[in-house]
Amino acid sequence: MYRLDSVRRPRLWGEILLIVAGYWLYTVIRDTVPEQKTTALRNAEGLWHTEKVLGIAVEPAVNHTLNSVSWLITVMNYYYATLHFVVTIAVLVWLYHWRPGRYAPARLVLVVTTATGLLGYYLFPLAPPRLLPGGTFVDTALVHSALGSSASGPLSSLENEYAAMPSMHIGWSVWCAVVIVVLARPLWVKALGVLYPLVTLVVIVATANHFWLDAVGGLLCLAIGYAVSLLWYDSLGPRLRRRRARDRTPRAEGR
Repeated sequence: MYRLDSVRRPRLWGEILLIVAGYWLYTVIRDTVPEQKTTALRNAEGLWHTEKVLGIAVEPAVNHTLNSVSWLITVMNYYYATLHFVVTIAVLVWLYHWRPGRYAPARLVLVVTTATGLLGYYLFPLAPPRLLPGGTFVDTALVHSALGSSASGPLSSLENEYAAMPSMHIGWSVWCAVVIVVLARPLWVKALGVLYPLVTLVVIVATANHFWLDAVGGLLCLAIGYAVSLLWYDSLGPRLRRRRARDRTPRAEGR
């Protein structure tokens, strides 16, 4: 994944503080971005028209078909509300303990990906498909009610509903997949890693929380995250190698 052989593992308490502070900052910024309803709906209509032109506007078929299976769409509602946090944190913990040399570079990818996503929310407010007028999409969380979901219902006023582009569900899930496929050893774990973002893509469309192109936006953010991390650690690499060489060189006696 990186040309460096090893990067020193950060201190645990510092990482815990960084993750907590980072998530808090992400939530605050995301939810305090000006909720430009008119602009967000106009952007959504434009994106929807673009998908029709491209011939990929099949989200309503996925949404309505899976909405007809009550138990399945309820599971998907809970999946959407929780799993991207649970899996991402689990992968971070696994990296920290079992692949410490890869932790800091991979964490930087995630941080830059998320920061780029926040910029996207600000520059391009976008309503999710479920908020488009006309009844084309079913708001599955509202119809089937997912406990604790802030995507619809009374809790929707607590967050910015017009932050659909880019999809961080896709950005984070593909980040998890890359880490797992590259660094995990059991084939079945690698297979689960590949499956995770594919299932996530179906979920975000089936629940009418994202368009297909929102997922493309998430992938672009992830690509920027990897580019920044690679550039940073490529430039840092020579200094780390010199430091390791100094650490391995025995000190002259008497000094």
